[in-house]
Amino acid sequence: MRAMPRARVDPRRRPWAPVVAAPLLTTTIATALAVVGAAPAAADSVGLPVVRSVLAEDDTCASVSSERATAEPWALGALGAARARPLSQGEGTTVAVVDTGVAEAAPALSGRVTALGPAGEDCVGHGTFAAGLIAATPGDDGGPSGLAPQARILAVRGTGERGGSTVGQVADAIRLAADEGAGVIYVAAALDSGKAQLTAAVAYASGKDALVVAPLAPDALERNAEPAPWYWPAAAPGVLAVTDYGPDGGRPADAPLVGGADLAAPGDAVVSIGPKGPGHFIGSGASFAAAHVAGAAALVRARYPELKAAEVSRRLTEAAYPAAPPRLDPYGALTAVLTDARGTEPRPERAVVPDPPATQPRTRALVVAGVGAGLVLLVAAGAVVIPRGRARNWRPAGS
Repeated sequence: MRAMPRARVDPRRRPWAPVVAAPLLTTTIATALAVVGAAPAAADSVGLPVVRSVLAEDDTCASVSSERATAEPWALGALGAARARPLSQGEGTTVAVVDTGVAEAAPALSGRVTALGPAGEDCVGHGTFAAGLIAATPGDDGGPSGLAPQARILAVRGTGERGGSTVGQVADAIRLAADEGAGVIYVAAALDSGKAQLTAAVAYASGKDALVVAPLAPDALERNAEPAPWYWPAAAPGVLAVTDYGPDGGRPADAPLVGGADLAAPGDAVVSIGPKGPGHFIGSGASFAAAHVAGAAALVRARYPELKAAEVSRRLTEAAYPAAPPRLDPYGALTAVLTDARGTEPRPERAVVPDPPATQPRTRALVVAGVGAGLVLLVAAGAVVIPRGRARNWRPAGS
């Protein structure tokens, strides 16, 4: 977490704009996976339709996906989800999803979505996709699941119906999620303005012991658009700012280094659910990496309910794989023994040193010993001097 805005970042990592035809983006992802030699689970997902973050005026709402991924997505393997699952699945925690909404009818989230206002419907599909990365349960034939499949989802609309966000919408949604008792607040937006308003909203949520997780930068920029120096709410103090990486563990070869992230997590070519039916979608961007971190935060809060939000953040960052930035390790966050005592580990008992003995008896003994030694010296001197004096009839020598 930071107390100051981070250095300038450049999120222009992908050549496409946020609103783009699905076949073009699917082809781009397919080409990338072929180049890096992605795992079979990722390759199996290439034919899936692409989830979008914003819809154009003439676009229809997200349709039902007829495609399903049956293999475990590469992201879950990279995160070691199977190792973390026996320790925690997020039971008893609530993760707020501040996004385009979360479809209450999504089968993989059935019975675990509480929607505020119109947030129970998701025309765009982005919010439901992110919620699936956090808390979806796998189907009977396997396939994608969330990191915390027993966590509850609080859907809070942080955008317009078609996905566009304003500073006021996001700030109000963060405050509302905190008021509703969410332990983790996932925010999909990365806005280039609104520093004061969003910083205040994050501080409000922190005061209610909610951990805010947000992407370091937008998933993509409009073509030829200039990036901002930093993005909000990720740059606000107390927020876990997250960047993404792909199936090969890296980022596109022509992508500039992005500094200032607290954590990196899988976000490119990840697979999750849609707002309708049991089919799956594919998507890329830092917002989906942030969803994985929010799921991991739910695991930690469920296993260590006594920890405060800042302590949960510390566990996630200090137990991460060492890299630049550190890479999310849910199992490590659940099992790490932190080495210092900043309020999360018991302090060792203070050693009790006995008082020194009184000085008076010791001084008296030294005086007695000194007097005794002086008497001995006098007697010894007398034993030498007296016989010689008598021999000379007590006359001086040489007289």
